[in-house]
Amino acid sequence: MAAKKITEEVTEMSVEDKLRALYDLQLVDSGIDRIKILRGELPLEVQDLEDEVEGLETRITNLNAEITTLQEAVSKKNNEIQNSQALIKKYQEQQNNVRNNREFDSLSKEIEYQTLEIELSEKRKKEFTLQADEKKVMIEESGKVLDERKGDLQNKKTELNEIIEDTKKEEELLIKKSQEIQSRVEQRLVTAYIRIRNNARNGLAVVTVQRDACGGCFNKIPPQRQLDIRSRKKVIVCEYCGRILVDFDREEQESN
Repeated sequence: MAAKKITEEVTEMSVEDKLRALYDLQLVDSGIDRIKILRGELPLEVQDLEDEVEGLETRITNLNAEITTLQEAVSKKNNEIQNSQALIKKYQEQQNNVRNNREFDSLSKEIEYQTLEIELSEKRKKEFTLQADEKKVMIEESGKVLDERKGDLQNKKTELNEIIEDTKKEEELLIKKSQEIQSRVEQRLVTAYIRIRNNARNGLAVVTVQRDACGGCFNKIPPQRQLDIRSRKKVIVCEYCGRILVDFDREEQESN
């Protein structure tokens, strides 16, 4: 019986009651919006800083990997230099036992070739070492920026968490109230309300008539349409912006 009675009450809501419920819903949802505005750009700033920190950490990891590769290349060149030096020593010893000038000249060319190989390896070693040193400087600079960004991130997170904590109870109460009001209004109107609200830049789906104009887009409303709004016999929307028009604040002002 109780469930049936509640259903009948919802079904039998007058247009005025529906408009009042939508207006109350707008006031509650606007309160939730104000809390989100209070948080401002902090959630986005936190996300941006998290992305930047991750990018810097990846950059440092990649630079360290490149340094390791360059150090391995230097080590390889050292081995090649040692091999060339060993060959030079071997060829020089063989020159002492040659039987003719042709063999001596051939060994001299091999010695000359290995000497050039050593010079080239030494040059490449310097290049690799220089590149590694440059990357070490880049790591140091990136590390300083990373430390700064981590500090900024921690401060922003702390600030955001404080705001969330301060407004958590109020937001939860408002969300609960919003859901309760929506449960009392027919789904068709709630769906329309949400659609209008999502399309409105300021989140206002239900507005009052202010100085003979729509409280959302501020376009003038004809006198006859204002009378229809005051009568509360049907749901009327602004012909310019599509917001639902009500006059409840006018009544409250006049009663004060």
